[in-house]
Amino acid sequence: MTQAAARHILVETEEKCLSLKKEIEDGLDFAIAAKENSSCPSGQNGGELGTFAPGQMVKEFDDVVFNGELNTVLGPVQTQFGYHLIEVTSRE
Repeated sequence: MTQAAARHILVETEEKCLSLKKEIEDGLDFAIAAKENSSCPSGQNGGELGTFAPGQMVKEFDDVVFNGELNTVLGPVQTQFGYHLIEVTSRE
């Protein structure tokens, strides 16, 4: 079965998500951005979600994690929780 590892940043607005994405693309460390901005408890761990299989996350999140480019900041991805920036760190 396919497995992926990812980290993410969860914020309330698309504007905040886009602003953070630009900061990360301009050199801000993803883990620092997650610790300082993510409303998800994983933020305190740099946004790390560990390894998971398809179906363990909401559909919109899964679609990006299992189809998106590796080691690239993807998003904003809107879910019922808010807006995510996602970085897929591995997929097997």
